[in-house]
Amino acid sequence: MPKLTDLPKRILIGRALRSDKLGETLLPKRIALPVFASDPLSSVAYAPGEVLLVLSIAGASAYQYSPWIAVAVVVLMFTVVASYRQNVHAYPSGGGDYEVANTNLGPKAGLTVASALLVDYVLTVAVSISSGVENLGSAVPFFVEHKTLCAVSIIVLLTVMNLRGVRESGKLFAIPTYCFVVGVFALIGWGVVRGVILGDDMRAPTADLEIQAEHTGLAGFALVFLLLRAFSSGCAALTGVEAISNGVPAFRKPKSRNAATTLLLMGALAVTMFCGIIGLAMATDVKMAEKPAHDLLRNGVPVGDDYTQNPVISQVAAAVFGDGSLPFIFLAAATALVLFLAANTAYNGFPLLGSILAQDRYLPRQLHTRGDRLAFSNGIVLLAGAAAILVYVYGADSTRLIQLYIVGVFVSFTLSQTGMVRHWNRHLRTERDPAKRRHMIRSRAINTFGAFFTGLVLVVVLVTKFTHGAWVALLGMVIFYVTMSAIRRHYDRVAEEIAAPDEPGDDTVRPSRVHSIVLVSKIHRPTLRALAYAKLMRSDKLEALTIGVDREETRALKEEWERRGIDVPLKVLDSPYREITRPVIDYVKRLRRESPRDAVSVFIPEYVVGHWYEHLLHNQSALRLKGRLLFTPGVMVTSVPYQLQSSEVARQRARKQAEWNAPGQVRRGLTGVGSTPPNEKDGATLKK
Repeated sequence: MPKLTDLPKRILIGRALRSDKLGETLLPKRIALPVFASDPLSSVAYAPGEVLLVLSIAGASAYQYSPWIAVAVVVLMFTVVASYRQNVHAYPSGGGDYEVANTNLGPKAGLTVASALLVDYVLTVAVSISSGVENLGSAVPFFVEHKTLCAVSIIVLLTVMNLRGVRESGKLFAIPTYCFVVGVFALIGWGVVRGVILGDDMRAPTADLEIQAEHTGLAGFALVFLLLRAFSSGCAALTGVEAISNGVPAFRKPKSRNAATTLLLMGALAVTMFCGIIGLAMATDVKMAEKPAHDLLRNGVPVGDDYTQNPVISQVAAAVFGDGSLPFIFLAAATALVLFLAANTAYNGFPLLGSILAQDRYLPRQLHTRGDRLAFSNGIVLLAGAAAILVYVYGADSTRLIQLYIVGVFVSFTLSQTGMVRHWNRHLRTERDPAKRRHMIRSRAINTFGAFFTGLVLVVVLVTKFTHGAWVALLGMVIFYVTMSAIRRHYDRVAEEIAAPDEPGDDTVRPSRVHSIVLVSKIHRPTLRALAYAKLMRSDKLEALTIGVDREETRALKEEWERRGIDVPLKVLDSPYREITRPVIDYVKRLRRESPRDAVSVFIPEYVVGHWYEHLLHNQSALRLKGRLLFTPGVMVTSVPYQLQSSEVARQRARKQAEWNAPGQVRRGLTGVGSTPPNEKDGATLKK
């Protein structure tokens, strides 16, 4: 079966890489920026719109508060960036928020942060892909009509790209991300030139529409609550910031400095684009509504269900560049593509965090293993599966999914910064160098303000978004927390159970005798091989065992046994109810009861077949017997293989497949004399 999937696996994912090639997959800053920061950079495609959507509840007059909300988001962004720059220097191993909280606040806090981040990574994929499909659907109706199918298909495509390895996927993601950044800055720059220097009157497609406010005359607490809700929606611009601190090991050396530089560059780009689009939206008189069919009016009449509300960035581009112009099409295409690729932040963060959690025994150890392309393949597949399920359940509706968003990330922000404060306090107690103490005090002040600010935002997000869907994210965090706690308890219990004792025990005492049993159904080559092998073991007692189901067959077997003069006694167990497994199990258990200090060794002849369907025709009784015998203490089970002719054909076929050149292999230098080091071939053989 593995050979059936080997060829398509190599074509899709590529050839396996040696472990010593890991350094070649590390990222320079120019590639790390689009790989780790595509999520916060692309959020400017929907975060400004989310702010205006919430403010539209109070009517177009409430848009006057959007610049102040943008200022608050900018302050928060730079606070978080400054705080995480301290993190990447203090904890460069890639644990990020989890390692900080676990080390300084304890395992429970660390597990809480890990649960929050895992949920947020899954939501990042679901929201980014769904939003991208909706943006693309405004130009191509097919994507809207088959939204869920298209979203899941894109998740599968991204999964394959990431399974090929982080460096190759990074190169693929760099071009559209940089195209998007260039497009947005061109939009802002040309908008400033037209509006300030040339004095042009730029008007969005919705400038002539009116907003029918759901609540008019809001004041006092109601207005404050509305502004807080709009601010919490704008905080979507911060999602993905923590991915860089989790991905420090993926950077080239000096890792911490490169990660800190990338953080600063990402923050500057994100807030500039966010504020620029908010400013242009105000200048071009963009109108947005949560229920556009009813709340947007043209000449006093609702626009109706046929109206399609385009994103803010699309409306601003139409006003600045001209609807349908070449720059407009370029930015629209780059926006749709970068929203798809924004999910790559999670594809890099989730597997790395999963690997660390697996190493700490909170997740299955398979998540700590690198795949053929030196990526954490199991974590990538797990993330893709969880995101695809979420997309299917919510019908790829970004409006519903985004209500679940950002809760997890602010939980991790707050606990991480609180942990960093403790980190600096602990080091300040022992540090005597004045210069280093000044640096630590400054870092502690930054992290203290970050903890306070992000904690305040977390409260705001929970209060304003809880009934709108944030409770689902909290439920997901609880499920992750409980599951990982249970996995850790299991691993701890098993480790304690199998730990080698200081004093000799039953497991280290040599058995008094070994009673060997060879299972026999009839006399053929597999049976003779098993008997010959069992004799080599020099057991204290050796016997052959057969189950008497049919009297004639049993009699014929005994006669042939005597005729051949086989010098191993044959024991027959009668089975009046034609059972095979139970009589063997009962006999072995009886031997153990009669001689508890004896070991029982059972030899089972098995066929080795070459086709998958042959497994259905052979070895079924052997599999059932082995499954039952493994649960019997003091019993050793040995399979004695006999290779049928079909297995030889399969082996030759596998050899031909190994010699076949996949598309591009010659170009990559895998063929020809001396192209593969001998130890690499040996390693591949051992791996198989």
